[in-house]
Amino acid sequence: MVSFGRPEGYDGDARPRPLGRRLRSRTVAAASCLVLGLGLIGGALTGSWLAGDSEARERDAYATAGDMWHSVPVDRLFPPGVDGQGAGPGGADRTWTRIAVAPDGGCSDAFDPLLRQALAPVGCERLLRATYTDATQSFVTTVGLLFTDADATAMRALAQRFEDEGLEDRTDLMPRPYAAEDTPAAGFGDAQRASWTIHVLTDAPVVVYSVSGWADGREAGAPQPAAEAVKADAATDPAQAGLGHEAKGLADRVERALRKNVTSPSEQPS
Repeated sequence: MVSFGRPEGYDGDARPRPLGRRLRSRTVAAASCLVLGLGLIGGALTGSWLAGDSEARERDAYATAGDMWHSVPVDRLFPPGVDGQGAGPGGADRTWTRIAVAPDGGCSDAFDPLLRQALAPVGCERLLRATYTDATQSFVTTVGLLFTDADATAMRALAQRFEDEGLEDRTDLMPRPYAAEDTPAAGFGDAQRASWTIHVLTDAPVVVYSVSGWADGREAGAPQPAAEAVKADAATDPAQAGLGHEAKGLADRVERALRKNVTSPSEQPS
């Protein structure tokens, strides 16, 4: 009876070594590659699924925001009282009280003709407006939420146009205030517009804007966009009075309320 030992190979120094080790090493290496490959494929599929979920969530949030004009109570879009910590000149605190809410409706009377023309590409589904006064009732500010008919692509195009052409800074593209009788804003007309801001959102079919002025009905003279009026070296009357901060502070906080409501919308109509 004859038995044979395991065949040998040779290593780099020409020393014999069993071939079984090499075969086992190759087997282990192949198995490792298989596991790694499956992991990469699984990771790619998981990433694709996650990306799909993210896109779906963005679409749902966009649609939810577009329906808020009739699905969220007005007090959640335009709170009766707004706290503006650090919103005033030099980081001073501000508080605002809502004094009037306009009936929801169309856009025909809310904008000057050129602004209405600039916003026309995204349409007008519904316009909501409210007017606030500060704690001293020295200033009045109208804040508006224009809900459009546009998809995300059209909103991005409009936002880009506003940025490229500086439309938000043009005095012939100011939004109009909402003046309510028997309130501090009763005399808040076109001639009283002192500062304003317009923000075209790209993650919701909404344009947020505000316009501010003095509560005593004085004419503003040369109005100044809020982005310029809030600068430390601004020396115009609206800037010195803090009207740029009024417009920007309220618009920012109403926009925050809108975004908050996207994640927790009410089922009761306004």
